[in-house]
Parts: sequence; structure tokens; C-alpha cells
Amino acid sequence: MTSHATALSQLKQLTTVVADTGDFERMREYQPQDATTNPSLILKAAQQANYQALVNQVKSAHPGMKPVDLVDYILAAFGLEILKTVPGRVSTEVDARLSFDTQATIIKAKHLIALYESHGIDRKRVLIKLAGTWEGIQAAKALEAEGIHCNMTLLFSLVQAAACGAVNAKLISPFVGRITDWYKAKLGSNWNDLNNGGANDPGVTSVKRIFHYYKHFGIATEIMGASFRNTSQILELAGCDLLTISPELLGDLQNSTVAVDKKLNASNAASALAIENITPLKLDESNFRLQLNNDAMATEKLAEGIRNFCVDTEKLEALLGS
Repeated sequence: MTSHATALSQLKQLTTVVADTGDFERMREYQPQDATTNPSLILKAAQQANYQALVNQVKSAHPGMKPVDLVDYILAAFGLEILKTVPGRVSTEVDARLSFDTQATIIKAKHLIALYESHGIDRKRVLIKLAGTWEGIQAAKALEAEGIHCNMTLLFSLVQAAACGAVNAKLISPFVGRITDWYKAKLGSNWNDLNNGGANDPGVTSVKRIFHYYKHFGIATEIMGASFRNTSQILELAGCDLLTISPELLGDLQNSTVAVDKKLNASNAASALAIENITPLKLDESNFRLQLNNDAMATEKLAEGIRNFCVDTEKLEALLGS
């Protein structure tokens, strides 16, 4: 590729680029295909001065509505604005406090889809984000059967990914940066950027493993790498189906002319799995829970991620109630 092309434009040739933000004004300059939000990102955007009018508009349209119910309308309001900016899809997250309740998750997801559809949005343009818990995955199974597409998030392990694929979830968001954070903290002074970064970054290798598993076993679920800490992690996953990237890192890619090469290739899947000795996983409930439990990193990061999203959802409710 020509050296003067930006890293972002080169990446877009290999991978669908998605913006990871609720700040729809800021994402415009990077022209992403899709956009993803979560409670933390919407909270951040809702606190910005330039979005006060939108927040107040939602509040005045629903006088007397409890903040706990108003949150869904705020999520949809930001999502609707994002859909005016991106040609593709927006991801909107179900309340993380429902992560262990399949039925309540299904009801909430249908409510969010109904809000979008009431504004004339085709449900194909909305991905409902669900935590990669056993209950969240069972909810996805039911929702996908009704044509409500799901983005499985807080995904830290191959067993979560395999279970999501088995229920035909539309898309998964394996987290990269948070996995790396865990190993970095675990290794402490033994962490070495040279040995533990680049292609050997634990977050990067986790997504590669999932990519190879899906491609080899013919799983149609889309893979979207998420939660990046630096551009190196992003470029090491060039060739992944999609990558969702913060505006800060999109800016770094826009300002770089480094050559971007395809790092993930479906044709390498069989040999990569053979090297790691990976075979199809057993995915009934007890096996799923045991395999997840035996992965300390995935167990801890999943629990922490749910806790943090619960906290930010409560902060958003407090903001709406003030």
C-alpha cells in the first residue's frame, strides 16, 4: 500500500471500522461504518455541555417518568442521533443489572427495539448488547430467533465466544485491552512490552484464537475486537471482521501513515488451532460455567465489567433524576 495513505484508510480496506463512543458529533470525521455505545460512554456523553439539549428534550418529552425507565429513552435518543451519522448499525446495551436474568433481559431488549422501531428504524440497524453470561447468551438465542440481533459484550474467553456462536448471536465483542490490563497487573514488574506486546499481547492472542475457532468451525457470528489501549493492538488484528475503536485512537490512526498489513487470515485457522490443540468445546450449561470458572482472568474481568456498568447506569439515573 502507498506510504502516504493513513493507517485508518488502510485499515478500512481490511476490516470494518466501528466508532466506540456516544459522542456522535466527534465520530463524524472518521466516517465509521457502525458505532457502539455502553452505559459508561453514554454517561460520559450525557455530561457534556453540547448534549444537554438532547438530554433535556428526552426528559421534557416524558414528564414524571422515573429515571430507571428514562435511561432506555436516553440510550435510544443517542442511538437515533448516531444512526444519522453512520450508514450501518448502532449497538445499545441492556441494563447490566439484568446480566443474570434471561427473561428480564429479553423483555428489556424488546423494549429497546420497540423504541427504535417507533422512530422508523429497521431492527436490522440495531444490535442489542448483552453480557456474555450464560443467562445473556440464552437471551440472545431467544432474541435472534425473533430477528433481534445481539452484540455479545464483556467477552474475555474462547468458551464465551463458542457459546455465543452456538446460539447464532449476530456479533461478539471480545475485549482486548482489559485482558491485557489483567495480565499486566498479574505479571507486575515481570511484564515486558517487548515480549508481552505486539503479536504476543495477551488481548490480541485471545481474539486471534476466537477468530481461528470461528473460521475453522464455520461459525457465522461476526467478530468485533473491542476495548483497545493502543494502536498496536488494533493493527495486530487487521483482518478481523470488525474493530470498534475510541475517537482518540481513531485520531491516532488518522494521523499515522504506518503500513497496515492483514494479520488475521481465515485460511490459517486450521493450522493455528492445531498448534494450540484446540478442539470443539462442550457448551452445555455446567461445562460452560466450569470452563469460565477455570479461567481466572475471564471470570474476574466479566464480574468487574458488569459491576462497573451497573455503577455507571446508576450514575446515569442519578443524572436524569437531578
